[in-house]
Amino acid sequence: MNHYQDVLRISTQGKNFHKITSKVGAIVSEAGFDLGLCTVFVRHTSASLLIQENADPDVLTDLENFFSKLVPESANYVHSTEGPDDMPSHIRSALTHTSLQIPISNNRLVLGTWQGIYLWEHRRRQHTREVVVHVNGK
Repeated sequence: MNHYQDVLRISTQGKNFHKITSKVGAIVSEAGFDLGLCTVFVRHTSASLLIQENADPDVLTDLENFFSKLVPESANYVHSTEGPDDMPSHIRSALTHTSLQIPISNNRLVLGTWQGIYLWEHRRRQHTREVVVHVNGK
């Protein structure tokens, strides 16, 4: 089993979904493994990763609307040192994923037709997020 790793730096412009499928796929291709597993990991506690619908943007809008109601910024959180959007961002991250595992076959990610990989920024202000992509295979 061989390993390959790279880090993506994603500039976000506040709360939004950032499609990173092609960037992750390029790293998988660079690794050159016919068969393996790709692990994607975000190195932050106020952003998350998800595999979701990549054709209809309404799905992402509905997800954001649902999470805004589920985890409102207006709640009376104890942790507020970094602003009113910080604790809700930590909760959103806890409810979603900070890492994903995607199989590799023929040097490509094995995703469904309508699946895309997204970095989900939960904070309102701009950030540069680091996403580690680790590929193992043969």
